[in-house]
Formats: sequence, C-alpha cells, structure tokens
Amino acid sequence: MNATLSRPGAGRQAAGAGGDAAWGLLAGFRGELYRCLTGRPDALFELADAVLCEDRAVTDLARLSLVPEFTRGHGALYDGLNAGGVEFARLRWTVAGLPLPRWEDGRIRLGVDVCNWLRPDAEASPDRLFCHVRGRGRNAGQVVPGWPYSFVAALGPGRSSWALPLDAVRLGPGDDATEVTAAQLREVVTRLTAAGHWKDGDPRIIIVMDAGYSAARLAFLLEDLPVVLVVRVRSDRVFCRPPRPRAPGVAGRTARHGAPVRCADPGTWGIPDLEAGAESARHGPLRVTAWARVHQMINSSCGGWEDWPAGREFPVIEGTLIRLAVTRPAPGYAALEPMWLWSSDPGAGLDAAATGVLWQAYLRRFDLEHFFRFIKSRLGWDKPMLRDPAAADRWTWLIIACYAQLRLARTIAADIRLPWQRPQARPGEPQVMTPGRVRAGFRLLRGTLGTPASTGKPGKPGPGRPPGSKNKRKAPRQPAGKHNPKQRKPAKNRRKKTKQTG
Repeated sequence: MNATLSRPGAGRQAAGAGGDAAWGLLAGFRGELYRCLTGRPDALFELADAVLCEDRAVTDLARLSLVPEFTRGHGALYDGLNAGGVEFARLRWTVAGLPLPRWEDGRIRLGVDVCNWLRPDAEASPDRLFCHVRGRGRNAGQVVPGWPYSFVAALGPGRSSWALPLDAVRLGPGDDATEVTAAQLREVVTRLTAAGHWKDGDPRIIIVMDAGYSAARLAFLLEDLPVVLVVRVRSDRVFCRPPRPRAPGVAGRTARHGAPVRCADPGTWGIPDLEAGAESARHGPLRVTAWARVHQMINSSCGGWEDWPAGREFPVIEGTLIRLAVTRPAPGYAALEPMWLWSSDPGAGLDAAATGVLWQAYLRRFDLEHFFRFIKSRLGWDKPMLRDPAAADRWTWLIIACYAQLRLARTIAADIRLPWQRPQARPGEPQVMTPGRVRAGFRLLRGTLGTPASTGKPGKPGPGRPPGSKNKRKAPRQPAGKHNPKQRKPAKNRRKKTKQTG
C-alpha cells in the first residue's frame, strides 16, 4: 500500500500551525475520553483503539482482541462492556465542546434521526422494540425486534460524508419518541450554548429531520428554544391558512382555521406566498413553492395529544410549508417526486433567501445516512451480540468517541490507500479525507499520540464450564414491543344515525 506520510509524526511536521492545533485537540479528547471511563477504563479505551486501528471492517467483538492495540484477552473485552462504567453525562459535554462544522452564515445545523440496531434472535435481551426496516418487493415495510437509537449530529456544508455526532439515546418500550426527542434536543442545545457555540444574538439553530416525526408537537415542546425545525411531511397532509377576519357586526365565534391547503390536491393550493427557481448540484433545476403561516388542525385523535386537558383549546402552531419539485432531472438521475417540508418559522415563506436556507439545510440531512452506514459497515456498531442494553449503550458511545477521533484526525492522518484508490491528500492543499481513509492511517497517529491506558498483564484463561455440563441457569425470555402504549381515543362518527325509539 502507498502512503503519503510514511512515518509517525510526519503529518505533524507537514501540517504546520493548523496541524498542531488538530494534534492538540485529538490528544486532549483522548485524555478526556479515558477520564470518562469509570469502570474497566483500560479495557474500554483499548477496545476503542482496536476499532480505530483494525485493518478491516469490524465483524464481531472477539476478533478485536487480536488487534495489536488491544493487549488483553477476549474475556477482558467482554468484561469491559458488560461490567465497565462510562460517565455518559461527562462524555456528552466533552463531545459538545469539540469544534462544530463551520457555515458561511454562522448558523448551526443539526440533524436528528433514528437508527436501529436489529436484534431479531436475542430473545433474552430486554427492552427490544419493533423497528421498521425497509425491504424490497413483498418484504417492504418489515418490523424486526431491535434497539432503536435516536442520534443528534451537527451537519456541515458542501459535499461531504462527515457529521459530528453529539448525542445518542436508546428508545425504551415505555418511551414516547416525540417527548424523548424533544428532551434530547433541549439538552443538546443547552450544552452547545454552555460550550460557547451559540450565544444571544446569533441566528437560530436549524434542526432538520425526516418524515415520521410530529412536527407540530415538537415545535410546541421546543417553542422556548432558539431553534427552527425543518421536517419532511407526507404528500397527503392537510394544512390550514390563517382565518379571514370577521366582518364588523357579524355575531359568532372568530374562526380558528382558514381555507385548507391539501398537498395532494393542487386545486386547493391557491396563490402561494413564494414561487422561485433554484439550482441543485445533484438534481438540477428546482421549483420552490412556499406558503407562509399555515398550520395543521390538531385534535385529540392526533398522536401525542391524547392527554390534552379537556375543555382547553388546542394550540395553533403556524409555520411555512415548502414544496420542492425537480423541473428537469440532471443527466444520469431519475425523475423524483415532489418533496414537502414544513418549518416552524411562519415568516420564512415570505422571503426567498430564508426559504432557501431551510430547504438547503434539509438536503444536508442525508449526511446522517453516510454516518449510519459507516458506523455499521466499517466500525461494526450493530455487529456485537450483546444481551444487556446497558452494554449496548456503552458500546454505542465508544463508537461515537471513535468517530469523533476520526473527524479530529481528518486533516493530519496519513493517506494510506490501496494501489487502485485515488489519492485524497495533495501537497500544499488541506487534507480532507473520507472517514474510511482516515481510519486506514489512524494507527500511525496512535503511535505518535500514545495511550493513557496501561498495558495488560499476562494471565491464564479461566477454566470455564466443565465439559459435558449443562447450563442450568438459563436467561429468561423477554418480550419485544411497547409496554402500556397510549390508547388513542376513537374518532367520532359524524354520520347521522337512525334514532332508536322505544
């Protein structure tokens, strides 16, 4: 294999002052990560280094014990995950203090999505939920038992596969996904503010998420935070315009909902507040249409509003409805269906620049898909067969810490590549390599940085279970699915029924 920097420390000499700052950040993060490990710290830290220095994709935990950076046996590896300790709160603050991706306008873009760790055969593992899995043909829309994790990451500009994960929370059987997401976002924004990434007077943070989230409810729960939500909505949704003012002298109650805007019915769109053209580097010319100050009609049958106090009017949460349509597909790409977005900023639909910032921020959400694919296919996030959900949480945060180290090392890592791969680092230009290429050269960086973990002591493996003996203490089987889900109130039948007379 070829390498542009063949010896440890060569990147530090070639990078200059900017490289020294990157080396300092990486070394400081590694030291703080070790201090966040409160139980079995040496085994857990070496496990993270084994993930980063493995030459191949991680397929199982036991093979990581064969990596030279892991100086212990495979028993210590499993013991670290099952009986170790991680101070999650301190690690969250450590990750929040890292440099965020920089945008020209200075705004912060966050992406939220759920990634599933499928565990269909782990009948002894508790807290499993039915996760939706995309399939093909007859298998489309499967539900498989597993552990769903809600990730929040900072998104960057330009065509890149990098994202900075800031938080991960496992959704339990008794959790409300919307409430958990709202609490997670509130904590992330609080930590970013305390770290100095956002202060009073800065533009509001943009949070983008895919379809499946209750946009109106999240906007209601986060209305006191300096954030703007951009959520993809289904093409069969119905929104309402502001009601017309009541004529003077007309008796009756003031209307709360105006004319409907049905996404699937162009006859109800009327005259939009904004119609403009735009250009996408991937999809070609776009047609952007926006409706300002539109809202959804909320009632007790909507998900998440079942516990609303009786007799109290439901809130009217206004926002901007955006429609993106490809007018002429780019060469090599198939025609796409129009995409609908809803933003919690009601006045954005009156300004073409503000609307452009919102839908362009949503397109960067797909960087999360690159992140999920990398941690699954290369770092092996969903490969261990762990029984305890607490061990899964420790492993998840170790993977987040590994990815954060790769991001810090993307400008100083050696460009180690196979003969048929193109070089990504050029002399005189900043090195911005892909996560996989940075991981290929991380072993050289570790040789220069060193490790705070102590070397494992030689020992003998335990005797194990005697040959021929049976396991008399089998783990109990755990059911999968929600515990005590909220019961939705049945919708009122508005059809006239025949009166029954005695």
